[in-house]
Amino acid sequence: MKVLLGISGSSSVNLGLKLLKNLENQCELYCILTQGAKLSFKTENQANLEEICQENFKYTYFLDDKNLSLSVASGSFGIEKTIIAPCSISSLAKIHAGFADTLLMRAAAVALKERKKLILGVREMPFSTLNLEHMLKLSQMGVIIAPPIIASYSKANNLEQMENFITGKWLDLLEIKHNLYEKWQNF
Repeated sequence: MKVLLGISGSSSVNLGLKLLKNLENQCELYCILTQGAKLSFKTENQANLEEICQENFKYTYFLDDKNLSLSVASGSFGIEKTIIAPCSISSLAKIHAGFADTLLMRAAAVALKERKKLILGVREMPFSTLNLEHMLKLSQMGVIIAPPIIASYSKANNLEQMENFITGKWLDLLEIKHNLYEKWQNF
């Protein structure tokens, strides 16, 4: 299965890295890091996102967001599932408007036109009316809107457990097995 992970310029890029780590050996994985993601990561972690990815993820194809001629820009390449997590509000708005000015935005447009699974981990708080309208319209087109929200039943006691829960929920949507959080049971 071919999966595309986009990590866009929003806070919480660490969630995207955790998702990347859990996807890498589960599928043929392509990853696009936006310029905004690189800047956010550097601000939040005082580290270089590209260097960390090159050092730690050997089985992932990292693609240049500025190169619109790469394979994932075409529906014939066969990406089956696309997830953008975290997904910035800017990316959300561009996807809704069909504005494909970068490889990630083009790949999202391809997922829409090919009716493939597209999941957006929209990271913002609070949402404006315009943000909600974008999400509503995309949801009506079949896009899954999956913001990184924890649940009390997850029994998360620390940040890592909260991140595991969110990452696990995204993996559930991608139909990838994992043991990142305890599934709901009658308590």
